[in-house]
Amino acid sequence: MRARLGFVLVLAVLALAAPAARAQIRIGAILSVSGPGAAMGVGYKGAFDFMPHEVAGRKIEYIIRDDATDAENAYKIAQKLIAEDHVDAIIGPSLYSSDVAVQPLANAAHVPMIAMAPLVPEPAKFPYSFAVAQPLSLMVAVVFRRMAEQGVRTVGYIGFADGWGDQVKAAALTAGAATGIRIIADERYARTDTTVQAQALKLMAANPDAVMMGNSATPAALPAVALHRLGYRGGIYGNHGIVSPAFIRVGGAAVEGVVADTSPVAVYDQLSDGNPIKPVATAFMDRYTKTFGPGSANPFAGYSWDAMLLIAHAIPDALEKGAPGSEAFRTALRDAMERTHDLVGVSAVYDMSATDHNGQDARAAVLVAVQHGAWTAIH
Repeated sequence: MRARLGFVLVLAVLALAAPAARAQIRIGAILSVSGPGAAMGVGYKGAFDFMPHEVAGRKIEYIIRDDATDAENAYKIAQKLIAEDHVDAIIGPSLYSSDVAVQPLANAAHVPMIAMAPLVPEPAKFPYSFAVAQPLSLMVAVVFRRMAEQGVRTVGYIGFADGWGDQVKAAALTAGAATGIRIIADERYARTDTTVQAQALKLMAANPDAVMMGNSATPAALPAVALHRLGYRGGIYGNHGIVSPAFIRVGGAAVEGVVADTSPVAVYDQLSDGNPIKPVATAFMDRYTKTFGPGSANPFAGYSWDAMLLIAHAIPDALEKGAPGSEAFRTALRDAMERTHDLVGVSAVYDMSATDHNGQDARAAVLVAVQHGAWTAIH
């Protein structure tokens, strides 16, 4: 840890000694395209097929790297992007633990970073960190309100044995206190596990009204599959990290009826006509599904798109303060992003401030359920 902190300081010095400013804008991207998070990574990466290659008359170069769903890899990639590639901003990482690992590097080097996992930015501590994924506090609260409406009073929790599992559990405890729902069991498993039969048996023994999952991507199907095989008849609920076509493909009949929350873009064609996000999300997803096929709609592509939308919106102002490749440009980019107001993306309407680098409200959350093998909005 001491060596890592030392490198952060060295990196800050290297950033100040970066090569002369250039005409082209460089955007680095750290995505989990392989490993346990690959089901999400496919969406994150797919959006880059549609990213703008020029903004305000400046060419944009994208440097995309796969961290293989590993925070240490993400850290090493960030080192290279900052110290060698001299990027003007970083989109990602797309894994929560990787965001936590990378943000000290980005902030020490004054490189704006747009996290795509539900990291809650702390502007006072990390002023160059932003996030486009919905915060867990918002999304889990939506799920628990649905549980309360369905008469749920006790919940068995099962999640990853890592920071993501802990974060979802913490949000579940808060939401449970607000709705009168008690968590009576807590089981964990590794992202790389191939079965959770033992954990499912313990959940069944606790006899909860419903099960809440604190997991993501395709490994999120494991608890639903195990509970289905054991004959569990209670409701199964998840967070926005599970909503993808791959979750249904892996879980099959076992995930039918699973309820979760998600970004509006995942069910863009099911939004009400008065929703301000619908036309923006529809325009993006029509292009996306035309390229990747019917049923490819997912929230993760939307996070990548919105991250670049925030950057693109800030570029004209930043160019007035400095040229790409310079610290003046990166600082101005950060400042302009912080001033973002009522920017309609495909995942949310963003309203940033000096104390809020996520800037989302209830319009960013949509309840969905797996019905007849597809994610369907609950109205």
